[in-house]
Amino acid sequence: MSSTTLLTGFPGFIGTRLVARLLDDRPDARIVALVEPRMADRAREVAAGLPGADRVQVEPGDITDPRLGLTDARYDELAGEVTEVFHLAAVYDLAVGETIAQKVNVEGTRHVIAFCEACSGLTRHNYVSTCYVAGLRTGPVLESELDEGQEFKNFYESTKFGAEVLVRASMATVPTTIYRPGIVVGDSRTGETQKFDGPYFILRAISAFARYGLPLMKMGRSDATFNAVPVDFIIDALAVGSQLPETAGETLQLVDPQPLSAASLVELLSKTYAGKTPAIPTWLPSLEVALSIKPIRQLVGGVPPESLRYLSHRVRYDGTRTQELLGPHGVSCPPFASYVGPFVDFFRVHEHDPAYAPNH
Repeated sequence: MSSTTLLTGFPGFIGTRLVARLLDDRPDARIVALVEPRMADRAREVAAGLPGADRVQVEPGDITDPRLGLTDARYDELAGEVTEVFHLAAVYDLAVGETIAQKVNVEGTRHVIAFCEACSGLTRHNYVSTCYVAGLRTGPVLESELDEGQEFKNFYESTKFGAEVLVRASMATVPTTIYRPGIVVGDSRTGETQKFDGPYFILRAISAFARYGLPLMKMGRSDATFNAVPVDFIIDALAVGSQLPETAGETLQLVDPQPLSAASLVELLSKTYAGKTPAIPTWLPSLEVALSIKPIRQLVGGVPPESLRYLSHRVRYDGTRTQELLGPHGVSCPPFASYVGPFVDFFRVHEHDPAYAPNH
């Protein structure tokens, strides 16, 4: 049976892989990738390299516009054709300002929901949120929970929370599945990623200290978890979860059920990359202040001060419902230690390639 999928977030890291997977899984599927006009040429280039490229249509548009940057005629045409939506587009920068985060993450999601409501034959809205809608909450965080009066580390978290509030409010009329990934890293088999941000900043710091022959820093609390998840697990979860009737109306936390502590993660990366155990005790608040000074930040590989808060956050994201629903279909998150080799090897080969720079 033919279907038409509208997808935002292409040609991003997850979006590109997801489109490739959907084309492979669904031979009759047609994909309309809603892309910012400035990215349209790049999106067409990426799409052309995918098997089944003839079934991908790059549609220049803008989620921050109430009509998605489309003409009224095109908007109505798509609303009559689209049977499924994957909304991945968002601003992921931890240092993003409030105005742009609100515009893209919240208002953009509001407009995508409105489009879903206008669709005459929609079977599912697949919304990609984040575990970090939990903000500064500590202890266990359940998939069923959202608004617990929490505060947030940054505008990325607060606006993704605001967006998920809107999505949840729409679920009475729009068939929806919410996916909350942890910190997405490269492929567990190859280590391949699109840019070296997130936990790769830890590797940048380890690389810089090793290059200068300095003892490595101990970073991260032993009682704080660091929930890294490989991109192939995320793609599996989205591709499989979107097809299961039983996931409609569910919120799935795509997490490692047995995450390493932040301290253990830093130690494992140090040993794998440099063959050394971290030796210098570090007080993270002082390090965060130091990294706000540009020359110091550059000295240790460009580690953004905002990222350090994720090494001291004592929280555990519960993925029980995800395991119940997706586990029987062969979808599970591998432990970080099982793929740290490819993770580090890919970084080692490409760490000086500007194409992988965080702001590239």
